[in-house]
Amino acid sequence: MPVINNKLRNSILYSQKSNVYDNTISKTIKRKYHFLFWIVYFIFNVIRWGSYFNDYWYSLKSNLVEFPLHLIIVYFNIYYLIPKYLLRKKYSTYIFLLILSLGVHYLIRSGLNYWLVTENIWPEAQGENQPYGFNHIIAVTLGELYVLGITSSIKFSVDFILERNKTQQLQELHYKTELQYLKAQIQPHFFFNTLNSLYALILHKSSKASEVVLKLSEFMGYIIYDANKKEVFLLQEIRYIDNYIELENIRYGELINTEVTIIGNIDTVKVTPLLFLPFIENAFKHGYKNNGAMDLKVNFEVTEKELIFSSENNYNPIETKKSKNGIGIKNVVRRLELLYAENYNLDINTTNETYTVTLKIPKT
Repeated sequence: MPVINNKLRNSILYSQKSNVYDNTISKTIKRKYHFLFWIVYFIFNVIRWGSYFNDYWYSLKSNLVEFPLHLIIVYFNIYYLIPKYLLRKKYSTYIFLLILSLGVHYLIRSGLNYWLVTENIWPEAQGENQPYGFNHIIAVTLGELYVLGITSSIKFSVDFILERNKTQQLQELHYKTELQYLKAQIQPHFFFNTLNSLYALILHKSSKASEVVLKLSEFMGYIIYDANKKEVFLLQEIRYIDNYIELENIRYGELINTEVTIIGNIDTVKVTPLLFLPFIENAFKHGYKNNGAMDLKVNFEVTEKELIFSSENNYNPIETKKSKNGIGIKNVVRRLELLYAENYNLDINTTNETYTVTLKIPKT
């Protein structure tokens, strides 16, 4: 049976309390907006009909009678009839119950107005009018449908906006989770390659093995403290790449010819960590020839609006076919899609002699 330590238990309890607290705040905010809406609606109706009849006292009394009935039928419609019948496509049942509700509403409203406010139940019509007449029923029903229409429209609009925001938040969370997953794939992939290099040096009893261990510890520090950040300075990323190239130079010695150039001011430019490293790893994986040297050129150029990364290395198609398909480049492409959508350009060209990568991303 798993044991939950006190720290984890406290975290779970705190999370549950936070969710309860957030839900309480959300309900309080909803009540506040509902309260404000009905206050404004009531005042508007009193002024509107008071001005129409030139009798504000009558308008106040009739609205005091009708207002609670509006609340009952509106909330009955939007919180019971709509979700239980209309949204479940039970249209005939919804229409039947709505008509029944309107009928009960009319009887109660007209009766209360007649007994408590005035016997002239329809003062806006010509002459003295009695309740429960056909024209009066139609007028009151249309007026109530008007109220139901406004409140339902507001309800649907608010629900749509909230659902859209929720979908966007879930989508952003999904993207962040996927980005973290893709980034996490790079770390074991990189350490796997580095440990292979270290293993080869140990087999040859090379004194350079200690240098590899030192470099590897530096990489681990970068992974732990910087790679989990959303962005790092470009200069840090270039140093990280330079360390990786140095590590490969230790392994292959004079067989590796590398050149890293920087064009423009990179002091304030930030990038996503570990974005360029897979291209460098790919260059060493597919560009090195057992019987010859490897040439690698890496270039970073900063313009007014974008950062341009490019790498070029000699290409070994025979060795590439022998090697396993890696996750590096596919990983980078997916990360670029998540980070920049269509605001990036990645161009990869291969010939019998060279493998060239050019990546353009917005400058941040």
